[in-house]
Amino acid sequence: MDATTLFADYQRWQRFQRQDQLEREHRAALRKLAESGAMASRVTQGYRSMAEKSASESACYRTLFRRRRETGDVAACEGWLLVRRVLAEGGTTRVRATLLEGFTLETGTIAPDQASAYKVTLEIFDEILVQRDMTLGCRIDRHDDDRDTHFVTFLDSVRGDLTRYLK
Repeated sequence: MDATTLFADYQRWQRFQRQDQLEREHRAALRKLAESGAMASRVTQGYRSMAEKSASESACYRTLFRRRRETGDVAACEGWLLVRRVLAEGGTTRVRATLLEGFTLETGTIAPDQASAYKVTLEIFDEILVQRDMTLGCRIDRHDDDRDTHFVTFLDSVRGDLTRYLK
């Protein structure tokens, strides 16, 4: 086996390792959100806080979400979210933001200067969680593309140096 093939295999292995780590982290975050009993109103407050920080400090927040592929497979993805505004209208709460992808299984890790930024609209809603018992929980899905679901955005993972890539 030549060095080029060996190095390509190693990079592929690293990509799958990172994918596995993101899958586990996303599952744990969803479980923690469900166990906390957070409702849409409380999560909306968090996104409003993010919008304020994004406006005043150009804060971008790390987000994990699930993307359904054309084959039907679903995999966790990672990105950075600049929350622009939170809109509550007629019982529906939507978040307007810009997403800068940081990792997908197909491309691996994406440097900010190589990533495409695009505008997204997320919808925050309550759902009934049926595991051991029926409880209410909160879910955040992409409203303008139904392939991206189960967003989890971390208030404690923030970057302020990404705004030049979000234009």
